[in-house]
Amino acid sequence: MADDLPSIAGPTSRTAAEAKTVGMGDNSLAPPGANKADCQPTIEHPNPVVLVHGSDSTAYLDWAGLSPRLRERGLCVFALNYGQVEGVGNAQIPIAESSAQLAAVVGQVLDQTGAENVDLVGFSQGAAVTRYYVNILGGDEHVDKWVGLASPTYGGTFYGVGAAVAAEPRGSALIGAALGPALPELIVGSEFLTRLNAGGDTGRGVDYTTISTRYDEMIQPYQNQLLRGPGATNLVIQDQCPANLIGHMSLPYDAFTQDLIIQTLDPSAPEPVCQQVPLGTGMLELMIVSNS
Repeated sequence: MADDLPSIAGPTSRTAAEAKTVGMGDNSLAPPGANKADCQPTIEHPNPVVLVHGSDSTAYLDWAGLSPRLRERGLCVFALNYGQVEGVGNAQIPIAESSAQLAAVVGQVLDQTGAENVDLVGFSQGAAVTRYYVNILGGDEHVDKWVGLASPTYGGTFYGVGAAVAAEPRGSALIGAALGPALPELIVGSEFLTRLNAGGDTGRGVDYTTISTRYDEMIQPYQNQLLRGPGATNLVIQDQCPANLIGHMSLPYDAFTQDLIIQTLDPSAPEPVCQQVPLGTGMLELMIVSNS
């Protein structure tokens, strides 16, 4: 398999902070249950699932909680690292280039497993990477289900700062120089998003589902996460579970959110269980770990 698919199985993590404590900056770790060379799809679960991480993250950091749960359901799981810039991190190159990297990985997953199609789950920037692959690069021929978690479908304002800077002459170039070319592509009104959504934000033959939270710290207004095209299902966490106030950074580790993803991929899975999640859950721990 490609070098983009890490092969050293890391431990299950319950929170984003716990995952960072184990594997921050380590591209060698795979989420538990993922990237198994001997995994073969079943009649019940014919599609391998490819998990695509978010900005400046890794396969392990974003998926060390969801991946083992999917594998327990009998699904073959693959999780890649993409957009690598040595000495800087992942998800640092233009999104179109990361999408081409994803296309190569999907081809290898199909060859290895003998499956006809895959299902994709992308978090944050990973949702844009996967949707560009499906809508623009012909991935619709190989994808049954697309799930966008905190998808920057129409971009974020980043509390107004990103959009304000991008509106200035050379603003996007300055952001790109400081934080990599992918970030300005995710700001409201970017040329990238305009091109991606020009023919409609969905395509034919693929089931699209977004899962979002009203309390997203990165993508505001939260409605910019939602798809507008035909055939799309938009699940807002608080519409399903009003007591759950989870934010962007901890979304992949929220149990209710994981339940929604699992049920989307496997309709036979149990109904998600709604539990109270206070506003700001996980943020303090993430800040401590990230700065330790």
